[in-house]
Amino acid sequence: MKITDITIEPLRTPLDPPFYAAWDPVPRAHFDATLVRVHTDEGITGVGSGDTMAGFDQFAQYFLGTDPLRIEEAVRVIESLGFHAGRYWPLEAALWDILGKTAGLPVSALLGNLTDRIPVYASWGATREPAQRADDAHALVEQRFRAVKIRIRPAALAEGIAAVRTVREAVGDRLDIMVDLNQAWRMAGDPTRSMDLARVRSVVRELSELDVFWVEEPLPYDDIAGYQRLRADNPGPRIAAGEMLDSFGHTLGLLEADALDVYQTDVVLALGISRARTIAELARAKHRGFTPHTWTNGLGVLANLHLTAGVGGGPYLEFPYDPAGGWTPERRDFFLAEPLWPDEHGCLQVPSAPGLGAELDEAEVRRCRR
Repeated sequence: MKITDITIEPLRTPLDPPFYAAWDPVPRAHFDATLVRVHTDEGITGVGSGDTMAGFDQFAQYFLGTDPLRIEEAVRVIESLGFHAGRYWPLEAALWDILGKTAGLPVSALLGNLTDRIPVYASWGATREPAQRADDAHALVEQRFRAVKIRIRPAALAEGIAAVRTVREAVGDRLDIMVDLNQAWRMAGDPTRSMDLARVRSVVRELSELDVFWVEEPLPYDDIAGYQRLRADNPGPRIAAGEMLDSFGHTLGLLEADALDVYQTDVVLALGISRARTIAELARAKHRGFTPHTWTNGLGVLANLHLTAGVGGGPYLEFPYDPAGGWTPERRDFFLAEPLWPDEHGCLQVPSAPGLGAELDEAEVRRCRR
């Protein structure tokens, strides 16, 4: 089998409001999704989505004519391109899709097949008034969600912590609550410095009183000593990070330093399925958590779901869902035939179809192509 063509399709949904407007103040030409298709001479096409694939056309020659089943070889090429250009991990997801279709198995079965479903947590991206978030949390309970993640802006800590407190008071122990401090990376052009360790320790102590399940990205990635200190002094909440860390060696450094309780390697935005699988297995061997960051469309969610189910990660998978911020299943999964939604137990089922199990709405793809 040989790769004959790779197509990159930037897509823009006509649905409003613009999703990134919730936290990116600079009006820019955002795409809602980039669809990657890898075509082969045997008629099998793999699909992937995640990062923008900007600038990939000049590097497609490195993959054309190669065997799509030799994924490790492709991963090494993608890693080399990451130094010179961008993160092209959606291509690797498409190769795993081809491998699963060739084998007649879901990708999760190729990765260990430890479970066929994962509980999800609703991931909120926008910031809202505490009383509004209490209402949103009640709605999640009615929809059978088991957990929610609340984003706190460091520039508005008091308001963010108040939202966490109000949600806890509103739903009690019916929802696990995660908190994302977003300290490890910035939107383009944002020069804001992260809070120092002393302030972060104070915030984590305050959140511990609200029985927070984890605190995500409380420090920059390179502050390994700070993460170690935070874990050592931690009065309760787990410490999670790694969502946009696209260096395999740096992620291994965090593992070797035992700096985190939960590793969040994202397979379509940061490190790929193959490398994230290694991180997941090493984390589990150290009795640490692994659950990918999954802030992407439904096809990206599926890629992270297959890995998590294959290796037995969890206990939750991130499920981008924040109607208040414009992030609905219909908008997130606009180019899929059916939007993803958890079952009555709050779990996302792994598709039984070979590969990633994504069924595209080709009419919508044509309508939204840019």
